[in-house]
Amino acid sequence: MLMFHIATGLLALLAGAMALIARKGSPLHRRSGRVFALAMLLMTGSAIVMAAYLRPNVGNLIAGSLTLYLVLTGVLAVARPVQPVRALLAGLMLVALTIGACGLLLGMRAVAMPNGAIDQIPAFAYFMFGTVGSVASLLDLRMLRLGQLPAKQRLTRHLWRMGNAMWIATMSFFLGQADEFPAAVRASGVLALPVLAVTLTMLYWLARVVFAKTLLRRPASPTREVMPALRS
Repeated sequence: MLMFHIATGLLALLAGAMALIARKGSPLHRRSGRVFALAMLLMTGSAIVMAAYLRPNVGNLIAGSLTLYLVLTGVLAVARPVQPVRALLAGLMLVALTIGACGLLLGMRAVAMPNGAIDQIPAFAYFMFGTVGSVASLLDLRMLRLGQLPAKQRLTRHLWRMGNAMWIATMSFFLGQADEFPAAVRASGVLALPVLAVTLTMLYWLARVVFAKTLLRRPASPTREVMPALRS
């Protein structure tokens, strides 16, 4: 299970990097995005199983569940309109709300611990996961009440959710597993660079979408919608 988790995680990082760099809506972005989504679903699924049963760790369980939720809702944002999958989205909203509440409560418990951590996960990580889950669930509720989202908001929803999933995976690999790297590499600070690169790239594309004057809408098939591409 561990080797499967590592293999799918590495595949997700490679495919996610290509999807982040590629022009949004381009063939390269769509192909690498599909690989990224599938690899992330497999990776987070194995992480949840290990954290719940094989190597119990509540912090990893929260992180894996949140990442799985972000990928699922990120894909649905551009693959399906709201109404046909309304029940599924409502269920995922409740998952996010639960993750948010648990993350915040665990963060407060971790603060009271002598080492400021639970299962070796520091309090700030629990607060971060709790905040993302809580905010995401509120945005889900807003979307469900509206019943639909304009193209720009759907693309924004897709980008920040997939980008955050990529950020969590990158942080977990390079910083969460820093003790697996040589001491010289850890001391150099180079392990933080991939996390910074993902952050800046995600913010760049979000800014492009938010401030874009036009979006080039591609024809949709009868069964599913295709993400619009940013006009160069």
